[in-house]
Amino acid sequence: MAKWPLPDAMRRALDLAAEAGVAGEVPVGAVVVKDGRIIGEGNNLTRTCKDPTGHAEIIAIRNAAELLDDERLTGCDIYVTLEPCAMCAGAISHARLARLYYGASDPKGGGVEHGARVFEHKQCLHKPEVYTGIGETEAAELLRRFFRERR
Repeated sequence: MAKWPLPDAMRRALDLAAEAGVAGEVPVGAVVVKDGRIIGEGNNLTRTCKDPTGHAEIIAIRNAAELLDDERLTGCDIYVTLEPCAMCAGAISHARLARLYYGASDPKGGGVEHGARVFEHKQCLHKPEVYTGIGETEAAELLRRFFRERR
């Protein structure tokens, strides 16, 4: 099986995740892309900002929406290092992001292929195309290392 190069957006999300880990945050990074250009990015800041909504995806979506001056991110993609939780999946739906690319699956807290499976509900307002496993090995290793060092 051929190994494809990691998209630049996922590389940036992984770098953001690593920065979060160094700062003592759970190492998750997210990047919003429109027409091949990064327009929003973020990493987890829940502890730093004492904000339970300070997830990487929420921050990246907020930054992109501010840049575009629009709450709808139609035609944009989001790259995340970890399967989004239910809250973040809901935000992705409400923002009308076209595609979601994520690295590692999250059997404990994920809301896309695990847990709530937000996009599967008939009440879901918008379902993005979903692509998994992009940068999975590196994303999973960042998380394993982070939690191993804290135990």
